[in-house]
Amino acid sequence: MSDIIQLLPDAIANQIAAGEVVQRPASVVKELLENSIDAGSSKIKLVVKDAGKQLIQVIDDGLGMSETDARMCFERHATSKIRKSDDLFALKTMGFRGEAMASIAAVAQVELKTKTYEAELGVLLQVEASEVKNQSHTAHTGGTTISVKNLFYNVPARRNFLKSNPVEMRHIIDEFHRVALANPQVAFSLHQNDMDVYQLNAGKLSQRIVGLFGKNYQEQLVACEETTDQLKIYGYIGKPEFAKKTRGEQFFFVNNRYIKSGYLHHAVVNGFEGLLAKEAHPFYVLCLEIDPKRIDVNVHPTKTEIKFDDERMVYGILAAAIRQALGAHNVAPALDFDSDVNFSFNAPRRNQVDDFSRKTTNYQKFKQPKDNDGEWDKILSNFQELSQKISKEEESDEIADESQQSMTFGSAINGENDSKTPQNERVETKSSIFQIHQKYIATQVKSGLMLVDQQAAHERILFEKFNRHLQNSDGSSQQFLFPEQVQLSAPDYALVMDMEEELKALGFVISSFGKDTVVINGAPTELTDTSVKSVFEGLIDQFKHNKNVLSVSKNENIARSLAKRSAIRAGHKLNGEEMNALIDKLFACQNPNYAPSGNSTFIIFDLNKIASFF
Repeated sequence: MSDIIQLLPDAIANQIAAGEVVQRPASVVKELLENSIDAGSSKIKLVVKDAGKQLIQVIDDGLGMSETDARMCFERHATSKIRKSDDLFALKTMGFRGEAMASIAAVAQVELKTKTYEAELGVLLQVEASEVKNQSHTAHTGGTTISVKNLFYNVPARRNFLKSNPVEMRHIIDEFHRVALANPQVAFSLHQNDMDVYQLNAGKLSQRIVGLFGKNYQEQLVACEETTDQLKIYGYIGKPEFAKKTRGEQFFFVNNRYIKSGYLHHAVVNGFEGLLAKEAHPFYVLCLEIDPKRIDVNVHPTKTEIKFDDERMVYGILAAAIRQALGAHNVAPALDFDSDVNFSFNAPRRNQVDDFSRKTTNYQKFKQPKDNDGEWDKILSNFQELSQKISKEEESDEIADESQQSMTFGSAINGENDSKTPQNERVETKSSIFQIHQKYIATQVKSGLMLVDQQAAHERILFEKFNRHLQNSDGSSQQFLFPEQVQLSAPDYALVMDMEEELKALGFVISSFGKDTVVINGAPTELTDTSVKSVFEGLIDQFKHNKNVLSVSKNENIARSLAKRSAIRAGHKLNGEEMNALIDKLFACQNPNYAPSGNSTFIIFDLNKIASFF
């Protein structure tokens, strides 16, 4: 048998390596921006066309490269960042593997112009599929300009798997955010298809946050700073009331390197304990400085995951710093001395041992129960009235023997010979329908008692209505005498522009008003009783959240998001007419049983089930 194992050609080996380093246009942006930072640049310009598929260009005023270095940077495992193995454990630069430029050049057409400030002429290099096509001298100012054209032009399968331009552009902006936040001392600009997206001057971290996310973030920032012998923490956190239901605005930087860490995120949430709404995610930009020898950044190829030699220490200091920052700005909640308050942080540990010898138990006298005789009389009276109505129903209708806690609309509310309208099921008197804790609607039906979740029911009604508007482009609009102005971040502004046709179909009348700002001149008539600005901002957040967790069409995502953010909430008081109208509209839906999220909209208790409770 002849030998069959042989070395791969360099071009193929580079393409394979590129599969790990260059996953999408945003990967190229990350590598090029970090190279410019490592080169000591004070001003960096990023130019993107066709969401990076046609062109990604980075222009910096860094140190530049000599002719030899310019040629060497396209070789695999060629780097200026490390010299020996010990350097891997004391990294202070972003790139270090020597694979980025070689991997990019393997799957794109790359043009490099660079010049050191001492040299008279610069160097021009043109590389395609790892092959140098041209090398010459050229006039160039100091620094480096790299243009990456036609990404994945020679790997059609990879190019076909790229997402739509708005999605890819969103990833590029995310990478731009991370590098810009980590380096507020550097001026950045971003241009997309000849349009200015960002113009960020060098300055403080707080100025950089406002420049990236909008002026409305200025009022929500809380400074956070803590210095110990082991660790330094500084940055900003958002006030609890500004926390969002969606993630994406949480940033950790360790020694200026962006990282992802669920463990550290838990520490931040722990510091916010008792202040955040359910499933709310606070905004934060937190920078940690630690001895490079105490961390390992070689955990993941993208270098977004690191290991600490003492992560519990980092957790404790971070959680304490968050609490101290909130307390210093009078954001912390007032202490409730009637409850058990734990003043210590609870870092997750594998083996938790309780020291019972240090614990004391405070016993309190039992409180005397309140006099509820009046309330019980009222409840008894209501049940007596309900029993009389049920007795009258029993004379004309046969009660089903089967006990069932939850029944579908078809089988529970409509009998085989009944009309399909829910009106035949309910007792048409004002006392037959009432609201419970301004959250549920209770009403008598032929088979027993029906409870309706008012928020879930309204979501279902609005979802189907918005879906029809999107399909038929027939949403009606209520024009505003005083238009609402909404300032957005650059990614959110791009998202709104991408959804402009769908928003118009729903009934929104929006127009661009300067940089990253839209004006709402009209809104769907279904939103007249709500804050249109807050609903509009909530629609964007919910759309982004759904995009990450659901596999649904764009139209369905928009309908779901708007329905969820504009539906009535628990705590909204309804009168009898409104409750009846809500139930009628619910059972006119194609699928009245469930909200778009999958939660039940109503539940029915038959009389046998109710009797079993007593």
